[in-house]
Amino acid sequence: MIYLLDGQETSRLAFRLISLDDYDEWLSFFKDPETSKYWKAEKEDAGTECRKWYNRQFERYANNEGGMNALVEKATNKLAGHCGLLKQKVDDIDELEIAYSLLPAFWHKGYATEAALHCRNYAFRNNLSPSLISIISLTNKPSENVAVKVGMRIDKTTLYKNNEVNIFRIWKEKPAGIISG
Repeated sequence: MIYLLDGQETSRLAFRLISLDDYDEWLSFFKDPETSKYWKAEKEDAGTECRKWYNRQFERYANNEGGMNALVEKATNKLAGHCGLLKQKVDDIDELEIAYSLLPAFWHKGYATEAALHCRNYAFRNNLSPSLISIISLTNKPSENVAVKVGMRIDKTTLYKNNEVNIFRIWKEKPAGIISG
């Protein structure tokens, strides 16, 4: 479980493992059409989608594939969303992704950037990967803005789970042959 940030904190957020006790709060994420407007996928009802999401995170935990951490707003002790390091396969290449999702009530407060920066620093400080990615739908400008603030740049455009996406990347150390621009 080296990819999980359980017990980590930023100035405004506490990271912890997800819990089924969060289900009712997180269910509202799946009920709000704004949270999925950038991602094309066949969806079942909100309750089923939320259960599938939790099952996938617990599967990730069990298989050391990273996973989302619950983000708790320290000032209110409320669930703000999730952020974490996820092992992913993109174009048949193993990658480590910084992923983030917030409840709409916590949008536009800088929490996604704060959490993603903490994940980036944790991953590089612990030498978890020479580079990190974020997989972002071509139309998801808010998530792109977070990736850029974390220091990522578009590495490539590809198809991921039937969605056209930009793969944003940041390197711990610039590889030979990469020219800054």
